[in-house]
Amino acid sequence: ESSYFQGKLADLKDNKKPLFSGLIGAARSAVIAALRQIKPNLLIVTFSSQETEKISREVELFSGQPVAIFPALDVLPGEELLPSKELVGQRLTIQNNWREGRAQVVVATAKAILQLTSRAVESIRISGDINRDKLIARLIEFGYKRFDIVGERGEFSVRGGIVDIFPINSDRPCRLELAGDRVESIRIFDPFSQRSVGKQAAILILPAVEKAEVSVIELVSRATVVALDEIVNLQKIEALNFSPLQDRADIELASFLGAGEEPLFTAPDSYLNKLEAVPGKALVISRHAARLKEELPEANIISGEISGGFVFNGQVIISDRELFGEKAPLRRKEAANREGVAEELLADLKIGDYIVHENYGIGVYQGMQTIELEGVKQEYLLIEYANEDKLYIPPAMAGLVEKFNGGREARPRLSRLGTKEWLKTRNNVKKALKDMTQELLALYAAREKFEGTAFPPDDVWQKELEATFPYDETPDQLTAINQVKKDMESARPMDRLVCGDVGYGKTEVAIRAAAKAAAAGKQVALLAPTTILVEQHYNNFKQRFQNLPFVVEMLSRFRSAKEQKEAVKLLAAGGVDIIIGTHRLLSKDVKFKNLGLLVIDEEQKFGVTHKEKIKQFKKTVDVLTLTATPIPRTLYFSLSGVRELSMIATPPVDRSPIRTHILPFSGQVIRESILREIDRGGQVYFLHNYVETIEGMASRIKKLVPEARVTIGHGQMDEKELEKRMLDFMERKYDVLVCTSIIESGLDITNVNTILIDQADRLGLSQLYQIRGRVGRSAVRAYAYLFYNPARSLSDQALERLKAIQEFTALGSGYKLAMRDLEIRGAGNLLGAQQSGHIYEVGFDLYCELLEEAVREIKGETVVSPREVEIDLHVEASIPQNYVTDDRQRIALYRRMNMIVTDEGITDIRQELEDRFGKVPPQVETLLRIVKLKVRSLECGVRSVKEKDNQIRIEYMSKKVKLLDVAGGDKIRIAMRGIAG
Repeated sequence: ESSYFQGKLADLKDNKKPLFSGLIGAARSAVIAALRQIKPNLLIVTFSSQETEKISREVELFSGQPVAIFPALDVLPGEELLPSKELVGQRLTIQNNWREGRAQVVVATAKAILQLTSRAVESIRISGDINRDKLIARLIEFGYKRFDIVGERGEFSVRGGIVDIFPINSDRPCRLELAGDRVESIRIFDPFSQRSVGKQAAILILPAVEKAEVSVIELVSRATVVALDEIVNLQKIEALNFSPLQDRADIELASFLGAGEEPLFTAPDSYLNKLEAVPGKALVISRHAARLKEELPEANIISGEISGGFVFNGQVIISDRELFGEKAPLRRKEAANREGVAEELLADLKIGDYIVHENYGIGVYQGMQTIELEGVKQEYLLIEYANEDKLYIPPAMAGLVEKFNGGREARPRLSRLGTKEWLKTRNNVKKALKDMTQELLALYAAREKFEGTAFPPDDVWQKELEATFPYDETPDQLTAINQVKKDMESARPMDRLVCGDVGYGKTEVAIRAAAKAAAAGKQVALLAPTTILVEQHYNNFKQRFQNLPFVVEMLSRFRSAKEQKEAVKLLAAGGVDIIIGTHRLLSKDVKFKNLGLLVIDEEQKFGVTHKEKIKQFKKTVDVLTLTATPIPRTLYFSLSGVRELSMIATPPVDRSPIRTHILPFSGQVIRESILREIDRGGQVYFLHNYVETIEGMASRIKKLVPEARVTIGHGQMDEKELEKRMLDFMERKYDVLVCTSIIESGLDITNVNTILIDQADRLGLSQLYQIRGRVGRSAVRAYAYLFYNPARSLSDQALERLKAIQEFTALGSGYKLAMRDLEIRGAGNLLGAQQSGHIYEVGFDLYCELLEEAVREIKGETVVSPREVEIDLHVEASIPQNYVTDDRQRIALYRRMNMIVTDEGITDIRQELEDRFGKVPPQVETLLRIVKLKVRSLECGVRSVKEKDNQIRIEYMSKKVKLLDVAGGDKIRIAMRGIAG
């Protein structure tokens, strides 16, 4: 119907304010999509970031063309952090398009448009010849930072003729390969793997910083139609000083305001539970298009999401709101590209760090040293042990060295060389691990004898439930769901643990398992450690199961004695399909008619007696345990041989890192940050962990922000009162919840995206991480403010904690952070307190390796690790410093080469070296040949290949020894033939 709109808007030149009324549902976006056909340069001004996201998505759907969002800068007065590079890149890209006269449709909040920006957007275009030194100088001028390795926007690195740049206006960095001033190639690469993924003919680089010089409005290109969203009323426009916009004669001002005309649009009927009544000529826009095409063969069905349907000129447009009562979820239009560099590419090792060598024990890393032996120069890792004894590790054995992570702040005791002390410690830990592993395997073998329920394959109810999941499942989440289903379809009782960082989608795994059990006629019990978490799960399950014929009930102290008695009675009679409760579910009076699945949230938070009761369930009932305690991949792989584990380590596609600020307590920042959150329709947690002064703090916040509705919540309140306040907050009756750390235990309100933490220096690192994880649970950018008292001096330890929480804002960083503290505690939770002591004795990484060995030995597997094969030949085999200048990258490469087990692995690392650093020099060629010798040694059962006195000594696993004369020949070729022969 675009011709109607074209006629309606044709009078723009005469009347700068065309009026539209009755813009319901997605009708506003339909008008904008029609408007772009006659006015390709559009700027839509809204009053909230949520409206901005919604309009941009819907206009793209209706017009089939991209829409740009012009974001507001995400810093407030008093904050030391610079604006997010991603946001600056989006803003400058749009401004550059305006400057160059490119047609574009832009949606922005009034706040974003009124912020100041750079007067002129300069750019660097690279497509042909370029002077390297001038380029470097220009990048520094543009605000780019030089690093050894490029991982985030606004960074660049130089390695000879290779220049890596991550333009602020790009989702991927580029790699320039230069020969003199000639650009040989421009390759796009993945920052995580540092590998090239494609080529490009040219690249545009915009500045990495935005200066506050002029209003954005002044830069809007000529002949642009600026359309004011209907919620932007004229009084607000005047209050925000839109005069620069109204003063511009070269742009046209449109408005979606006007009540004087007859409504152009009307609301469609509701078709909830009556799909058969949908008109045959209706246009249906739904997330469940595939399913609806079968049920509504006459209708025109499009896959997509809109905020609501509308009727225009007889044409009916229907959305999921009218069909299923569902709201379109707010989420990013596409997955955020992963920034940051893979951990294995950078050795987390600096001089003075404690390290552990598998054969020699705990020492101190003293850096890389080049030593000449028998006329051959070689680089070694230098480790200092007790009594200042020194050990030089050749690159080929770098895989035996790990940074020591013991999970305690006390310094570990250095090992003594030349004694059996370390060997004894290592063997004791390994024996304890074998005992634990044997016990676990025996437990699982015993469970094989019990007969559980073999649930049938998925049925229509499960498919119906899965179709209503409002997000895209992550690969890890799908794997976990499929593993759980497979376990449930087996006759053996399931006992699976699902580990995942906060907000990574563990609950959805439980919901789908519950649907499988309920569809088979079995009852489901979900056990959670706190009443608030039970309430959260209950609301979540009720909402997800609303269209399914299953009864969901709750049993907790929030329910009256009468309500609890009624629920218990119904449960015993089979009148409840899914029951959610605290440890009250484990009481003697609670009886199930036909329990098939027990879901436990954070089992480690239950007491010993409760755990014993749970253990009884595990013999015959399928049990699914959820935990947010992070478990590192190394431990996960080691344990997966003896436990049923699923790990969800990938964040949801629309999740953004949490912007974390550390600053002295500031009333101005508190006011500004709360107002910013309220302006975008969100809510705020203010954490004040002192019950005796919490009322006073709440009063202070009310004075600072009189516009905000403030309430209080803490664990010492009357239970009923606490429940009411929490429910009111969830229902958005309040803007700010002033609370203690009660929110730490799994509270999940996606509308809360700002958290302010008072006296953050008094909280532990893992607690800070868990608390901060209560925000950032949706597509909306989240903010965390960590305040400290400026009058009290911060201890070094407290400052380190706060810096660590700020540093680890990248997605999934719970796993990195835990290497300092959290994961090792997690291992203790998972494996028992005794294991924490073992971890401290040998370090976390070696602990995981010994666990893996223990599992293999108990299972009777004889797999030899590449770490165990020793190669020591007097040849110049190393990575020269002028080839890879950064020590951390060189050590990481040595370690990775040391762990290669196939010829394909050698080919892959050679390609990576050429891609990242250029042509491979002779010393590296020799090193790769040594790696190939190691691969052959593994295949032929060789333990070591060593050179001494012009002889090569080959020792096999079978203890057989072979001696070969070198006689001035090619040592590697002689060794290779000797092994094969």
